[in-house]
Amino acid sequence: MTPSPENVVVLDAKGLRALAHPVRVQLVDLLRKHGPSTATRLAERLGVNSGTASYHLRRLAAAGFVEEDTERGNARERWWRSVHRTTRLIDEGGLSEREPEAVLAYMQSIAALYNLRTQQALNEMQTMPEPWRRVLDLSSYAFRLTLEEAGQLREDLSELVARYRRDGEEAPPDAVRVYLMPQVLPELDDPEES
Repeated sequence: MTPSPENVVVLDAKGLRALAHPVRVQLVDLLRKHGPSTATRLAERLGVNSGTASYHLRRLAAAGFVEEDTERGNARERWWRSVHRTTRLIDEGGLSEREPEAVLAYMQSIAALYNLRTQQALNEMQTMPEPWRRVLDLSSYAFRLTLEEAGQLREDLSELVARYRRDGEEAPPDAVRVYLMPQVLPELDDPEES
């Protein structure tokens, strides 16, 4: 199932600059993963102070990534929720040429988040039930592809992932959160070719 369009945000220059910070990427990730929360609770999860979390939540709200959850909380406690389920960076309009520092900062924040998730899974591996340990996988595959083939691989992976997404659906009672972090990384200066 493909995420519905209202659950996807495609980054423009303003959104990219708003997300070009590791704490903001992690805040959006936590709100998407665990649902609405307060700055204090989010700060505890991230190991930052609540003032820092509040500041970054306000910046994310100004850019349209999060919003105040007015159905929760009280006068002393502000709750926040994610506006979108998925963020996409599509560089068809030359965004990486116009905003190279912001694109790099955003991508580095995403890579740091992926590394954090990997480390957390490895830290929990010994206490994981054995069948789930067998599912855990850190593979790396090297291909020699043309530009067109690499683009097709990316599309094929997206279609495969979409079959397993349950946006807006209830997961079965025995389902657990699983992260798949495919990366298509061109290695343009291959020393084997020199």
